[in-house]
Amino acid sequence: LAEVTMSIMQKQKARDRAAGYARDFVPLMKQILPACVERDIKVIANAGGVNVEGCAGAVRETARDLGLQGKLKIGIVTGDDILDRIDDLLGRGIKLRNMDTDEPLVTVRNRIQSANAYLGAQPIVEALDGGSQIVITGRATDTGLTLAPMIHEFGWAADDWDKLAAGTIAGHIIECGAQCSGGICQYEWKTIPDLANVGFPIAEASSDGIFVITKHEATGGRVNVPSIKEQLVYEMGDPRQYITPDCIADFTTIQLADDGADRVRVFGIKGRAATDSLKVSISYSAGYKAVGTLVYAWPDAYEKAKAADGILRARLDRLSLQFDQIMTEYVGANATHGPLAGEPSSDLAEVQLRVGVRGSDRTPIERFTKEIAPLILTGPPAVTGFAGGRPKVEEIVAYWPALIPKSEITPHVEIMEV
Repeated sequence: LAEVTMSIMQKQKARDRAAGYARDFVPLMKQILPACVERDIKVIANAGGVNVEGCAGAVRETARDLGLQGKLKIGIVTGDDILDRIDDLLGRGIKLRNMDTDEPLVTVRNRIQSANAYLGAQPIVEALDGGSQIVITGRATDTGLTLAPMIHEFGWAADDWDKLAAGTIAGHIIECGAQCSGGICQYEWKTIPDLANVGFPIAEASSDGIFVITKHEATGGRVNVPSIKEQLVYEMGDPRQYITPDCIADFTTIQLADDGADRVRVFGIKGRAATDSLKVSISYSAGYKAVGTLVYAWPDAYEKAKAADGILRARLDRLSLQFDQIMTEYVGANATHGPLAGEPSSDLAEVQLRVGVRGSDRTPIERFTKEIAPLILTGPPAVTGFAGGRPKVEEIVAYWPALIPKSEITPHVEIMEV
């Protein structure tokens, strides 16, 4: 449930009060609900977006259509959405400062589109303890989705920090799916088998906090110590202070050991008490952007792309168009490594010119989109890649991370009978 997704869902809900959740979740549940009931499999998902009740209602109707009345309970976890509380919070001196810039939220107040606190594992545990077989949340931590069933199953205490940290690390490892089972793994990537049929990770947990990461047999990918290490450092931050609503995990204590083919044992994890704050994900409108591309072919592909960029910028200057930022990339030459790439070879087969602009005023962005196409006939030769038409103007949705006192957030758990 990406940060920008919440703002998209808020817009969907504004147009249709029944929308605002992950639409693909319901048809997926239709496929697996009978098996879940038959095998007593529980499902926990943050598919509720900004309309958890709507998502749960749609799943309930699907379950009834499948003849599962009386056989299923759906847990609903809400309380994360604070969009309608922003003015009250600011009025009481809770500034919701940007964690990166320290600016107070009031500077973008009239442009806010969504605001959601990250809930932890405990409300999900409450739903599971109440007999829920399906638990649907809005904004919750990825780690909490994994930790919650461990607390429920093993009865871990709310202050057993080492075990909570272990469950948190398990969640961190599997939160990006096959990213830990061979997907985008740099280590010996050429030898990773059958990524077309990559197996998604499984965390086999035990009551002592030790767990094993594996995947289904007869699937592609690879689970080994290097693949787990690469995932561990993903979005890690301070390795000694991986902060969640449930605990603080110390990544420097993690120990890994191969436990057979495609199996890695994770143990030794230490944790400590969580902070008294929750992270809030806020999105706001930050203007408009447009990106245009053209491809120039050998010979002199890079020089042609540079010349085309110069021509385009001269024309934009002549039109007195004002942008907050204009950025040029030469894909195939130095777009990834920038100045570290050195001077590109004159023998490059092709280079894609990629020019983007952004600004608070939509009008100059619109005009920019009309200036790319003329380069096809009025710029350097051997150009292609324009069949997609003019670039499209898009709204920029920016991210505002903030902290809020835990005392300001009250999760609510409801259990719905099918």
